[in-house]
Amino acid sequence: MSTGFGPLDGLRVIDASNFLAAPTISMHLADLGAEVIKIERPDGGDEFRQWGHSKGGVGLYAKVVNRNKKSVTADLRAPLGVEIVKRLVRDADLIVENYRPGTFERWGLGYEVLSAINPRLVMLRVTGYGQEGPNAGKPGFGTALEGYAGFVHINGEADGSPLLPPFGMADASSGLCGAFLALAALRERDRSGRGQVVDLALYEAMFAMLGPLVVDYDQLGLVQGRVGSRLPWVAPRNTYVCADGTWVSLSASSNGTFVRLCGALGIPELAEDPRFEGNRARIANVEALDAALQAAIRRFPRDELIRLIEASDAVVSPVNDVRDILADAHIRARGSVIAVPDAELGGPIRMQAPSGRFSRTPAEVRHAGPRIGEHNREVLLDELGLDEAALRDAGYPL
Repeated sequence: MSTGFGPLDGLRVIDASNFLAAPTISMHLADLGAEVIKIERPDGGDEFRQWGHSKGGVGLYAKVVNRNKKSVTADLRAPLGVEIVKRLVRDADLIVENYRPGTFERWGLGYEVLSAINPRLVMLRVTGYGQEGPNAGKPGFGTALEGYAGFVHINGEADGSPLLPPFGMADASSGLCGAFLALAALRERDRSGRGQVVDLALYEAMFAMLGPLVVDYDQLGLVQGRVGSRLPWVAPRNTYVCADGTWVSLSASSNGTFVRLCGALGIPELAEDPRFEGNRARIANVEALDAALQAAIRRFPRDELIRLIEASDAVVSPVNDVRDILADAHIRARGSVIAVPDAELGGPIRMQAPSGRFSRTPAEVRHAGPRIGEHNREVLLDELGLDEAALRDAGYPL
């Protein structure tokens, strides 16, 4: 069914997943115009509705992750719920699920069953460790996989404990990667006429983001450790405190940028110091380099510092909190924060906008996450023609 907007208009996605990573995949697809039908349990819906902060008992994070989606209820452990999924996939392009390997098969919803109904169907399966391998049967939430993938080991100060990220990094990275993989599979389907299974493990997307971690060990025996806000392959790169107690983040990846930065800070001699002539020299002497830069930066309030550095065409940014972001003129002009209608919370709510811009077919957020089963009547009764009494007897809200 057409949504009437976005580059993915006409794509139908069945989101049979829960919690965060897999629903984030379908969120990205819904932002770009796909019709996404989210399947939730009749008795309370996706447990993710209870995660994070709430207002009036309504989960706020779920309002973001489920935006633009339709919510229908189905108990996948019961024959009625299985029948609902089978009817939905008749006209679907993609189904997303994130249960442990073998669960969908046990419920009678394996790919062999669903592809017999719709041979063009793509199934995207998201699990902690993937569908195969020694760990395939293990449960896997993002926190565990952030450590497993190697990210936590390299995150934190050199003399401190390894740090978990303060947001669902494994889930967020899998959301982006999964949306990309789904579209790649659909692109191939449009050529071959046949669907397939895409198997995504939660640790894989984040592991792939860790840069030269593996090749440095393979070729040099280097095990990357924790270096705080620095990078092991470029200097300077850090956060620095200003005279007014606020912070900036800056890097000078090229020699020319480093020279301009030193000039803007009134310490041009630093760029002529043999210890800092060239990136490799700066990496070798990064402690002394950071100390000199911090001493210079500490002389300026943040706004003045940013004006000086930007006037020299070097690179700097304030370390923003959410209040700074919402007040930022560029964020406003770019439309990076949007107000989204939501009847359940009694008015528009603000959240991040979809990433990127399309010149002809823009993304759009038409509504925040719906109530549990808000679209049962539209989808289950009007479209699928299920029996109203049977749905009521099963506890499905109508």
